[in-house]
Amino acid sequence: MVEAAVAEIRERGIGAVTLDDVGRRSGTGKSQLFHYFPGGREQLLLAVAQWEADRVLRDQQPHLGQLTSWAAWRRWRDAVVERYREQGAHCPLGVLITEADRHTPAAQAVTRQLLGQWQHHVRVGIEQMQGSGDISRDVDPDAAAGALIAAIQGGVVILLSTGSPAHLESVLDLCLDYLRTYR
Repeated sequence: MVEAAVAEIRERGIGAVTLDDVGRRSGTGKSQLFHYFPGGREQLLLAVAQWEADRVLRDQQPHLGQLTSWAAWRRWRDAVVERYREQGAHCPLGVLITEADRHTPAAQAVTRQLLGQWQHHVRVGIEQMQGSGDISRDVDPDAAAGALIAAIQGGVVILLSTGSPAHLESVLDLCLDYLRTYR
């Protein structure tokens, strides 16, 4: 049911999707939807937000959890770009941030949690690289990780608007070049 709701929202937008639409797509009736989501549409949207948030982090593994060398950072960068290139306008984080967040405070909490987890992974990678001497200790790991996540999101927003991953690629390259050369 959640996957059906995700597909409907990606295709038509959150405002246009009803429980009937989700039921049709999933082959379930309203009574079954309310059995699993007694809070109705709001609870289903929260489940969609969590599903999308989990997917964002899952799509970047194993690379995101292994940022211990410049080659590993490059593999992560390439995985991020490739995944967003493949997803295009059907980006899970785009749905989460631009669609679900505006409609439910619980979804905003899921997004905050996702961004915090993502930033944590990047920060740990920066700290590991600082430990090996590949990134200067003068770099604030939390600020750099936050800037990197914000830069990715800016690139993704432009990709959603233009269909081109060029800005996403450029911003990732600039951020990684900064980390590599700031010694």
